[in-house]
Amino acid sequence: MATFDDFMKLDIRVGTVIEAIVFEKAKRPAYQLKVDFGEEIGIKKSSAQITEVYKPEELIGKQVLGVVNFPPRQIADFMSEVLVLGTYSKQGVVLIKPDQQVENGDKLG
Repeated sequence: MATFDDFMKLDIRVGTVIEAIVFEKAKRPAYQLKVDFGEEIGIKKSSAQITEVYKPEELIGKQVLGVVNFPPRQIADFMSEVLVLGTYSKQGVVLIKPDQQVENGDKLG
């Protein structure tokens, strides 16, 4: 079992997708995202397997939640810096997002 202290180690922030392109070299269908997490965190890259539900152009301007304090992960020739959060749903991975517009960099708490 994870403890509350384990959960508190995660730095989960709100960011806005500013770029989304098809990740051609990924083993499984994915997009390369650039997400703006505000002044403190900045713009970070993520590889996201969300192609079943979203088209790249639909992602631009969408706010998402992401874990910003995992170590970067090399995926093919791309360095993924954050883990964008979603649910494994019947239709595919569905992004988790705030239900109202909030500031980039706002922390889940």
